[in-house]
Amino acid sequence: MIGLYCPGNSLLHRMPAGAKLALLVVAILAMTVFVRTPVAVVVTVALVASSFALARISWRVAFAQIRPVLWMTAIIGAFQLLTTSPARAVVVCGVLLVSVALAALVTVTTRVTDMLDALTRALNPLRRIGVNPERVSLLLALAIRCVPLLTQIVHDVGEARRARGVSWSTTALVTPVLVRALRTADAMGEALAARGVDDD
Repeated sequence: MIGLYCPGNSLLHRMPAGAKLALLVVAILAMTVFVRTPVAVVVTVALVASSFALARISWRVAFAQIRPVLWMTAIIGAFQLLTTSPARAVVVCGVLLVSVALAALVTVTTRVTDMLDALTRALNPLRRIGVNPERVSLLLALAIRCVPLLTQIVHDVGEARRARGVSWSTTALVTPVLVRALRTADAMGEALAARGVDDD
């Protein structure tokens, strides 16, 4: 779901991308410092849920943003229960999920091009030390594009295996996924080269 933009005219949609990214960083830092109890987690969750409602993002889209990290959160929660306390487990898992939800809220209310433009402007002062903001933005754009692309490759390979009635095997899944991913990377590299990227 990375890179998914849900068109809208809410206040969050109209807010500049740079301001949203800055507020995201501030909010995540503030949570790590001030959210220390389960009650604080509940309050934070309510605020984030209200923000999704303000942006008119459906609960299905909102849940889809955090679903990929639920299994990892469950593992972290179990570890926290074994090593600390239930309250600490709620805080750690809550802060993690809320952070992902906030990042997703920025993603679904901001076009990727707007975020990349904001990043390019923010990195402009680093030109003096040899950083190329346009190249950094291009790398980020490729990374954002490749995540759903790789997910689709895994899905297609899994569907093909099931259609052939092949039994479950890690090797039978990983090998074709790796081959297709490398072929896709080669194709993207050739396309970039054909467009003159990195000619300098």
